[in-house]
Amino acid sequence: MKINNQTTIKKEVSLHGVGLHTGQNVTLTFKPAPINHGFAFKRIDLEGEPFIPADAALVTNTDRGTSLEKNGVVIQTSEHVLAACVGLGIDNILLELNASEPPIMDGSSKFFVEALEKAGLEEQDAPRDEFIVKDVISFKDEETGSEIIVMPANEYQVTTMVDFGTKVLGTQNAYLNTMDDFKEEISDSRTFSFLHELEAMLANGLIKGGDLNNAIVYVDKELSPETMESLKKAFGKNEISVKTNGILDNLTLHYPNEAARHKLLDVIGDLALVGTHIRGKVIANKPGHSINTQFAKKLAKIIKTEKRNKVPKFDLNKPPLYDVTEIMNRLPHRPPFLLVDKIFELTDSSVIGTKNVTMNEPFFVGHFPGKPVMPGVLQIEAMAQTGGILALSTVEDPENYLTYFIKIDNVKFKQQVVPGDTLIFKLELISPIRRGICHMQGYAYANDKLACEAELMAQIVKSK
Repeated sequence: MKINNQTTIKKEVSLHGVGLHTGQNVTLTFKPAPINHGFAFKRIDLEGEPFIPADAALVTNTDRGTSLEKNGVVIQTSEHVLAACVGLGIDNILLELNASEPPIMDGSSKFFVEALEKAGLEEQDAPRDEFIVKDVISFKDEETGSEIIVMPANEYQVTTMVDFGTKVLGTQNAYLNTMDDFKEEISDSRTFSFLHELEAMLANGLIKGGDLNNAIVYVDKELSPETMESLKKAFGKNEISVKTNGILDNLTLHYPNEAARHKLLDVIGDLALVGTHIRGKVIANKPGHSINTQFAKKLAKIIKTEKRNKVPKFDLNKPPLYDVTEIMNRLPHRPPFLLVDKIFELTDSSVIGTKNVTMNEPFFVGHFPGKPVMPGVLQIEAMAQTGGILALSTVEDPENYLTYFIKIDNVKFKQQVVPGDTLIFKLELISPIRRGICHMQGYAYANDKLACEAELMAQIVKSK
């Protein structure tokens, strides 16, 4: 079923288990989230319950899993649960954890998918954000030979090709031609390890939550009596054996190419960190968390550039949502310091406004005589006032509130703004408004080009 609007889940649902690497008991609770929220984790075991977006820019470690970190707060092994969210077509969800790592369950996404289906999906009243691939985009690691490309396609498709260079597990391929098949074809493919890796991880105190029910172990070397004894102790088993297909102990493969399918699952989970749906075909040769996340970072930058250069389209001659009189009913600013003329669109998470820049602006008297240019700080102020309309739309009596800007980051000026230009401002929430703090990404366009951009943070304060 083709869904064009954003989705979340209908109700919250929880899972309990242990973290693969930490061995800690953990509860994961999926919670519904508002439009444009995206995927994000919350550590409810820490003071302040810090919020960690599923963002490629926050990747800090890709050794045996993808770890995110923000302000010293870590989320480990994020990929399996994120793959389940993408596989079911979810746009907005909050993942609450009382530890640093989601439960490993059986090493696949199966149990996450089942829990999310139990919660049910709900369509939201906002269009789905989607990155439509128009050109081939590639990334290659020259050292390992790993390569990922994405090319145009009618829907999100993924193919993985893996070559482990061992007798027990050689070359395998897997493909997913439609995300509708994720549950049946990919979600139950379990994580795996080679015996030599397992020995090293055990020696270093890793995989404390591992047992032979949540990871396939391929025996790529002779199993010595000493190793046999250490594995028995680590896994609490009286006996350990190697099956004829080279797998340790009693696991039965779900598919002959389960390893390649799990690598495909990992690609989907890691590319979830791009922050938007992808319409294109991904081909990953020898994928791994390192190259997956590096490719996600490259895609995220391309998407951000494309997004910021996308000038909002609307009819400037149509009556606005708010004219200057209505704006003055909502903002405390007055001429000559009122720098937004009209508001054309306003949603729960975004606003579009305009300002006609004329020769009569008082700042042109001194900036600059003979070559008038609108000061950059006033462009940001005009953007901020437009953002103030968005912030104050969240309270019932905006006339009794003020917005104070407390931080401005990543300001860039791209072109001059001169008399005769019409500035178009678009501001979008970066994260949901919490405790009166409004964090927005702002863009200003003139002559169908980006004029400036900035991240703005404001606080909504009662004035009366």
